[in-house]
Amino acid sequence: MMKKIAIIQMNIVLGDPEANRKAAAEKIKEAAENGSSVIVLPELWTTGYDLSRFDELAETMSGPTHLLMKEMACDYEVTIMGSVAEREDDVFYNTFVAYDPSGERILSYRKAHLFRLMDEEKFLESGNEKGLFHLEGAPLAAVICYDIRFPEWLRSHMIHGAKALFVTAEWPKPRVDHWRNLLISRAIENQCFVMACNRVGSDEANTFGGHSVIIDPWGKVLAEAGSEEEILYAEVNWEAVEDIRKQIPIFQDRRPDLYE
Repeated sequence: MMKKIAIIQMNIVLGDPEANRKAAAEKIKEAAENGSSVIVLPELWTTGYDLSRFDELAETMSGPTHLLMKEMACDYEVTIMGSVAEREDDVFYNTFVAYDPSGERILSYRKAHLFRLMDEEKFLESGNEKGLFHLEGAPLAAVICYDIRFPEWLRSHMIHGAKALFVTAEWPKPRVDHWRNLLISRAIENQCFVMACNRVGSDEANTFGGHSVIIDPWGKVLAEAGSEEEILYAEVNWEAVEDIRKQIPIFQDRRPDLYE
């Protein structure tokens, strides 16, 4: 079955969840009214990298950001996903969540690889679970930004049958070529769709590169954004993955006994 994917490449106001929720809600509405069934938001889309204020900004799973995502997913009968600042007691995480058209939270993945260049390890705890989830019976996977530099981590999801990889990010502009090349490589080597949402704009320390992208399992770029705010669209068919994996059976030909 074909799915229309919408990637919301947006600027983020540092440390202002209310402004970011308002801006995102308008873009979610536009994407849904354009016929999208899955809508992807950037990494930490309500707060940006205002990590030192996460004691004020981070939310529990019943906070206003989750209520907005749940309500809009139900209202527009879409799946909405993106990463948010999560608080559990006095511990903070960068957590990728997704809500399906019934309003059920079908994904809660805490970022496994913390990015030292942006001080994540000073303020956040890393997660210890995979980003596997199912949408309408299809096995899928989700990771956050820096995670894509760890191919063994992504492969650990694909050997469980994931047909697509969703990526949410705040990837800096100076390394945007790495972003693009890594994502294409991850699609080819895992024979999966890749839907990757990066932010644009700047905060106090970084300028972000945009170039959100949707890639098919052969590594073909189906759609790519530029460096400004944009909603990126493409249609994908999860079922195509099985045909491609039969043509070049890399998963059957793996030699994990040699990989330690």
